[in-house]
Amino acid sequence: MRLKKGDKVKVLSGKDRGREGEIMRVIPIRDMVIVDRVNIAKRHTKATSAMTQGGIIDKDMPIHVSNVAIVCSSCGPTRIGIRYEGQNKVRICRKCGGDL
Repeated sequence: MRLKKGDKVKVLSGKDRGREGEIMRVIPIRDMVIVDRVNIAKRHTKATSAMTQGGIIDKDMPIHVSNVAIVCSSCGPTRIGIRYEGQNKVRICRKCGGDL
């Protein structure tokens, strides 16, 4: 998986198609990412103690990596390529060839 926490991505399909956000968490075992303020579900919670309050909260749910595209600063949503610089791998934009 070539996406990382902190990447800015655009949603390509689903109910939030066209929205952009930052990746908060990556789940590589399931090929999913959690994007900030995208794919939100209502979660009904019960108060567990005197300190925590129950109610309906918004929860960010995972979205499959095939439904998001990383956003290049110069050319917009794109796919990720790899270039080797010695022993290091560098992620590059497939459209313009610049570093991500």
